[in-house]
Amino acid sequence: MSSLSNKIIVYLDRTPDFQKDVILQDDGDGVVYIKEWNVDEAQPTDEQLNAFESEADAVEALNQVYANRKAEYPTIEELVVALYDTDDKSAIETKRAEVKAKYPK
Repeated sequence: MSSLSNKIIVYLDRTPDFQKDVILQDDGDGVVYIKEWNVDEAQPTDEQLNAFESEADAVEALNQVYANRKAEYPTIEELVVALYDTDDKSAIETKRAEVKAKYPK
């Protein structure tokens, strides 16, 4: 089940500022709801948001792919070294290709 924030992102077709544009709240019971809606688009109903469940699931899956890739990609330091060493650059390109194959979009 996708998160409310991802359903809102799909509904708006953009990522709002969740600190001021759309404020979500959880009162400790595990139920997250829209506390404030400060964007021009009309605030959606729960039914409207639930209609975006599959699209929001896809967004969450893609975000997980990006997070997995980021965790395994070469570090900035490795990339800098590779700029000056042909063998290191080749190894970096191989590592990135392996990570992309491991976590396809």
